Amino acid sequence: MFLDYETLRLIWWGLLGFLLIGFAAMDGFDMGVGTLLTLVARTDIERRVAINTIGPVWEGNQVWFVLGGGSIFAAWPALYAVSFSGFYLAMYIILLAMILRPVAFKYRSKRPGKVWRRNWDIALTVGSAVPALMFGVAVGNVLLGVPFHFTEEMRPIFDGSFFTLLRPLALYCGLVSLLMMVMAGAGWLVVKAEGPVAERARGYGMVSALFVAALFALGGVFVSLGWFGGYEVTSAIVMDGPSNPTWKTVVFDETSWLRNYTLYPATMIAPALGVVMSLLAALAFRQRKAGVAFLCSKFSIVGIVSTVGLSMYPFILPSNTTMDHSLMVFDASSSQLTLFVMLIATVIFMPLIIGYTSWVYWVLRGKVTADDIQKNSDTVY
Repeated sequence: MFLDYETLRLIWWGLLGFLLIGFAAMDGFDMGVGTLLTLVARTDIERRVAINTIGPVWEGNQVWFVLGGGSIFAAWPALYAVSFSGFYLAMYIILLAMILRPVAFKYRSKRPGKVWRRNWDIALTVGSAVPALMFGVAVGNVLLGVPFHFTEEMRPIFDGSFFTLLRPLALYCGLVSLLMMVMAGAGWLVVKAEGPVAERARGYGMVSALFVAALFALGGVFVSLGWFGGYEVTSAIVMDGPSNPTWKTVVFDETSWLRNYTLYPATMIAPALGVVMSLLAALAFRQRKAGVAFLCSKFSIVGIVSTVGLSMYPFILPSNTTMDHSLMVFDASSSQLTLFVMLIATVIFMPLIIGYTSWVYWVLRGKVTADDIQKNSDTVY
């Protein structure tokens, strides 16, 4: 085998981050559009314009969600077992919302009644905003630590409940996530729509971008004050040993999530990107530079999501009740052979997915206008 176990684990840690960033950046902006729908579009034709900006691409964007979940299942089985069982009710709520969203897309324009369409518009807004919020809450809980432990048979036991996940700082992360998606959605609307829809989206985009920059920077202050306390491994880390998360000693350390920025100064690029790009997005919204605003919102997402992973490394899911059972990059992965075979499949298929996605966006370039909707009465959305 060409790659050793340690290298494969690091590669898959990076790939997991890449897939999560892809999901936040791609599926995030259409969730943002759905969240903004009833705010930026006030008439039926305006709402159809907003919906048709994402109508042809939202299903393809959800591929990143499937890829992220699949990679956790196959590459990080312990992480999958703990998170999907411990966050079961939260995941159930997210899935219900994500099921509601496509139904709203498909059924909204099946009938011309105002009440019918208004109700589906509300469903689309809820189906977009709830996942955006809940994913951020999940990330907040990962930073704070989750109550779980393993039995002697390595069966994961979640020691909390759904309501233990709704901690103030976790909800704070949920708000940052929601605003981040709104910023990206507004950026997409100013690129793809015209008239009142784009103008209102510009205003919401500017405000949300400023809030993202402020709240994300404030989150850094919370970390420095120890409110988002971290964890530290005090025993030797075996990077190429078998996956057993119980063979280590972990302690709580209020400043642990800042340590990597001291050890690896280059990682400061990630949080700086999150703040600076959201501020530049706000400026671009103000100056009516649609493409720049959208791209800056994307880079802001990259910086914010990357900050979480880089701050926590080598942890991927700490336990705040049995800290020694926390999951790390080097003790929660699948076997070396599994990671290697998956890597080969990824090298083959990931370029195809990226290439096809790029081609679709190129073919569907251009703005969606009210005239387009009225002239094409058979438009699905």
